[in-house]
Parts: sequence; structure tokens; C-alpha cells
Amino acid sequence: MAEGKNLVGVDIGASSIKVVQLKESRKKLQIARWGWAPLPPQTIVDGHVMNSSAVTEALSRIFHDSKIQQRDVAIGVYGQSVIVRKITVPMMTPNELDEQIHWEAEQHIPFDIKLMSIDYEVLRHRPDAGQMDLLLVAAKKDEISDYAAILREGKLRPSVVDIYAFTIQNIFEHQYGLPQDGTIALLNLGAAVSSLNIVTKGVSAFTREIANAGNAITEEIRKSLSCSYEQAEAYKHGGGETQIVPQEVTQIINQACQALAGEIQRSLDFYLATSGEPEIGRIHVSGGSAYLAPLVQAIERRARVPVQLFDPTVNLGVDPKFVNEADVRARSAQLVVALGLSLRCDKERRQWSV
Repeated sequence: MAEGKNLVGVDIGASSIKVVQLKESRKKLQIARWGWAPLPPQTIVDGHVMNSSAVTEALSRIFHDSKIQQRDVAIGVYGQSVIVRKITVPMMTPNELDEQIHWEAEQHIPFDIKLMSIDYEVLRHRPDAGQMDLLLVAAKKDEISDYAAILREGKLRPSVVDIYAFTIQNIFEHQYGLPQDGTIALLNLGAAVSSLNIVTKGVSAFTREIANAGNAITEEIRKSLSCSYEQAEAYKHGGGETQIVPQEVTQIINQACQALAGEIQRSLDFYLATSGEPEIGRIHVSGGSAYLAPLVQAIERRARVPVQLFDPTVNLGVDPKFVNEADVRARSAQLVVALGLSLRCDKERRQWSV
């Protein structure tokens, strides 16, 4: 449960860094500061930092230009170094579970447990069966250490590390609440990774990262037209006011979007086939690639489920002294992870669910 002041949410993505600071005003959260900065290609690869100086420079620029004084931050991690499992264990007390969790994790984590940071959340007690369901999360210690070192180099203090999929669930729950009946899918369409989190009866039931996202569409344009990555990215977004987009770009984008939508559909089908749930009621999409209309349309056609853009700022105010409301609303879908992280606080205690 959250206590104390909100941390600054720092989302170090594959193509850009997004930073958000929230504050409470008249019993309502508002965006107090925010910032965004692009990253050079290949700065982040599968969640690994390949160019730490570019990240440090971008962070320093954001905090300086946005006049963010607070240095305590929460960051998100993703990629192959992160493992999420839903497991079932015998009923036990909180103290017993704290003692047993590493042994339980060894049965489900395909890495040396000594190299992993472990955390968990109790999802549900089932006393009739003498069991309890846990959400088990593990991340490689060296990956976390690398991010922490970069943040400290930028004179920041990392306080919380969260998983992308759960940061999105947190801000969605804060803004809309989670349906206690039925199933929804939260799909973050980023630059390098599409993060899927399926929530059933208010509880995360299935998470998966799909190693295909907006950059794959850009790469298809680049290869097909033999142009630069920057030119392909511009074509993907319509070319702007001065550029003429080649006619074949539309077909290239549509084909790439169909391929990504097919991968997302297979993950949804796998969940439905293994969970016993009858259907997914709605898919809520966010992330920079969620603004690409052909992709959203392809997902809706393939999944045969209504798709809706998730605006994580819809119920948040802004501080007009430091935040241009039009700018932050224009990038709202890209801020979903940073906003979810900015809900975390500097004093938190584990919530023991029942």
C-alpha cells in the first residue's frame, strides 16, 4: 500500500525517455512536471542499456528543462531478464511465505535464483483447497544494477523498480477501476516491445511480452524503400507537412501491422485456450504505436474484440504553471508507463490480499 510522497516516474523506453511527476491538489492528482526526450537508435536493446551516456544525458536534460527538483524515482523494466509467473502454493502465513518464497521461485524461474531479485503479490486465498495464488516476479540483479547505476550517475535516487505490464495496470485501475466481472486486455504498443496484460475479475491472469512493435514497422519501410531509419520513421507517421510519402508505404505499413496483429491474436488465443475464460471483453491500447491507426484496426479485426485507446491522463489535472496541457494530452498514450510509475510512493508496505 502506498504511503508518503509520490516518486517521479521514469520510463526508459527503446526510442525515448518519458518522465512524470504527480502531486495531490485538492484531493485530486495532477501532473506537476513532465518531460520527454528521444534516444538514438540501439540505445536500448531488449531492455539492455547499450549506450549509457545517451540515457544519462537525456535524463539530465529532462530534469533540468522540466525543473524537476525531486530526485527519488521509480523505474520500469522489461525484456528477457524479467520473468512473471502465476503460481499456486499451500496456505501459509505471511512470515512463512517470506521464508519459503525463494524455494518456491526456484521451481518456476529458469535462471540461477541467486542471480535474481524476487518479489511476489498474493492474488487470492482458496481456503477450501488449502491453497493460495501468487503473482511471482523475478528480474536479473545485474540488469537492475545497471539501471540503478545510470540513474545515480544522473544524480537520481532509484527507490522502486516495477514491471511495465503492472505499471499500466496500476494507472488504468486508478483512472477507471478494474472490472470485477469479465476480462479485459491491457496492451502497450511501444517501439521495441508490445506488453500484454490480461486482467480477469480484477486480477492479472496472464502477461506476455511480444518482441514486435512499432520499430518493426519502421524497419519494414526502411528495407523496402532502401531509405534511412529516420526517413522510414517519418514516412510511418505521414511524412509531416513537407514530405511526400511514396504510395507503396501504405501497403508496407498494412502488411507489417497485420503481422504484429497476428502475433497479438495468438497470445490472446493461447490465454483463452488455457484459462477456460469464455472471452475477452475489450482491449485497451496505449504506447506510442497506439497512435498508428492501421495497427489498431488490424488488431481489432484479427482479435474480433473491441479496441479502445487508453488515455491515462483523462482524470488527471495539470499544473498550468509548469505543464502545457495541450502538449501532455498529445503524448498521453506514450506516458502510460511513466504515469503508472509515478503512482508509486517512497514509503510502501506489502498488501496482504484476502
